[in-house]
Amino acid sequence: MHGWAGTILHVDLTRRKVWKKPLDRDLCGKFLGSRGISAKLLFDLMKPGIDAYDPENLLIFGTGPLIGTAAPSAGRVSVTCKGAMTNLYLKTGMGGRWGSELKFAGYDHIVLYGASKEPAYLWIDDENVELREAKDLWGMDVRQTNETIKKDLDDRGIKVACIGPAGENLVRYANILNTEYHSASRGGAGAVMGSKKLKAIAIRGTGDISVQNPDRFNETVLRFVDAIERDAHLSFLHDYGTAGTMETANLMHVFPTKNYQLGHTDNQWPLTGQCFVREGYLARREACSGCSVACIRYNTIDSGPYSGTYTCGPQYETVVKLGSGTCVFDTAAVIKAHALCNQYGLDASSTGSAIQWAMESYEKRVLTKEDCDGLELTFGNAEALIKLIPMIAHKEGRIGSLLAEGSARAARRVGKGSWKWSLHNSKGLEISAVDLRGTWGYALAFAVNPRGPDHLMTETVTDFALTDEAIEFVAKITGDRKYAKPAIWEKKPEVVRWHEDVYAITDALGLCVFYSTASYVLTPQIMAELFSYATGIETTEDQIMLSGRRIVTVEKCYNVREGADRKLDDLPYRMTHEPAPAGPPKGLNITPEILDKMLDGYYSLHEWDAATSWPYAQTLKKLELQDVADELAKVKKLPKRPRKLKAHKA
Repeated sequence: MHGWAGTILHVDLTRRKVWKKPLDRDLCGKFLGSRGISAKLLFDLMKPGIDAYDPENLLIFGTGPLIGTAAPSAGRVSVTCKGAMTNLYLKTGMGGRWGSELKFAGYDHIVLYGASKEPAYLWIDDENVELREAKDLWGMDVRQTNETIKKDLDDRGIKVACIGPAGENLVRYANILNTEYHSASRGGAGAVMGSKKLKAIAIRGTGDISVQNPDRFNETVLRFVDAIERDAHLSFLHDYGTAGTMETANLMHVFPTKNYQLGHTDNQWPLTGQCFVREGYLARREACSGCSVACIRYNTIDSGPYSGTYTCGPQYETVVKLGSGTCVFDTAAVIKAHALCNQYGLDASSTGSAIQWAMESYEKRVLTKEDCDGLELTFGNAEALIKLIPMIAHKEGRIGSLLAEGSARAARRVGKGSWKWSLHNSKGLEISAVDLRGTWGYALAFAVNPRGPDHLMTETVTDFALTDEAIEFVAKITGDRKYAKPAIWEKKPEVVRWHEDVYAITDALGLCVFYSTASYVLTPQIMAELFSYATGIETTEDQIMLSGRRIVTVEKCYNVREGADRKLDDLPYRMTHEPAPAGPPKGLNITPEILDKMLDGYYSLHEWDAATSWPYAQTLKKLELQDVADELAKVKKLPKRPRKLKAHKA
């Protein structure tokens, strides 16, 4: 096969059995690769009703057809399973070069079944695949695990994806990291890997990936590269990373501060990408496979109490969650906190969210000093922030064990109304670092996200209307520039659906969404051309957008089969009931009535039933998903389409 390696690697950890199957070309044509194929495999191979920690839960690593080629940024790997945080569908992703190594070893996907009795790691050396004992690795942090495996195998070039102590201890939001810094973070895939007693997957690949039409493929790549070099936003990301965008978010009052009580701070400088550069923390920039932007920050601390700390990051999301959200405006302390999350294998976003909830609970006297094992969990307490991270990873003490479950479960356990300041929705995952009261496109995207309310399935950057290009994109999607406003509900369903389709395509091909939904240099047309010339499957822009819709729909159907309905497509209490205190969105919140209007429009566009949010049988048939429809019919979750669907009107 061109583009794909052509093989799915299956590993039964319980029976310690390995087998290989050819990648189905029909599956490739419909679902492209990576996220798309993994979603269909999860739907097809898993029985409904399996708990995230049950050995029958699958853990799937997937690469796209452009990984291992010359396509810029082709290094994103999707990790798919039933997530530990929500017990629903989870797709999370990681960059770096691990995905290329897997392709060079000859595999597009790894499907993991069962659970090992004793700690193990998977060693892939081209066609040779074996499970090895990992008793000596169990208990090691991420950095130690990487170093030990590379030393034992006597090869520094090996690529390792592993879990840290947080994954071993089944912390609900444990992540998977490859080469120490590239993380599949949100949703708890690391906890699922820990439940399988799988410490790591180490890979050495010496093959290569061919494309079907090298001349046309390279022409398209060069056109893509030229667009990248001329794009001001991507140049800015190279200079300062995503943390460089804080000034804009702060000015718009969508910059979460003090557990989202505020959307603005007067002390943002210590947390910005500009500060990292100008005050000497940035040691170098790093890039994923084939990426010229190099948005990754490699920061070091050379003096003070955290001297000797080094890590890739933090970027915007974790600086907000560990910094402004906890009111810790100490640059070195936030870098240290981020480094500890990487070391122990924790999703820094949910870690920060859990700590913010605990700090507000302490402030409101819902949690006592005794509950917090003697820690003064006041906002701004950097020492408490840093002490809490290893406690969470090891489930140490009352507070460590409590926060290891995530803020949603912690709030249910503590009670006393504390769910109102836990920034999760009914799916159970905490929202990303955006104050949604000032950006309603993001609000809708978060509500309908199948893995929970965050931005890494549908990133509607156009919502902010920061550039003429973004405004023109809104006009193209909606028909009018007037809809390029963050705090109106009209036409948000159209904007969200376009972005989610494009995001799904980008993930499925193995590319980075910074190019496609943040800067827009990677258009659906370019992706269709790259896919066509790489694989030999001729695809148009409309056809590849339909593939994106198909992927999104399968992910939705997975959750529907698990019992999810419209009630889970909601937002945190603070975003819907507490108006923004200041700035452009002052007095605004996304009321349930406003959210309902956007949801009605969104379901209508998808041709899903408005009452339940479930896709109609005819909708699935149109998307060539009859087998999915048959499965939903078995569990009585396939609504019949009304004679006439109501047209969506903004």
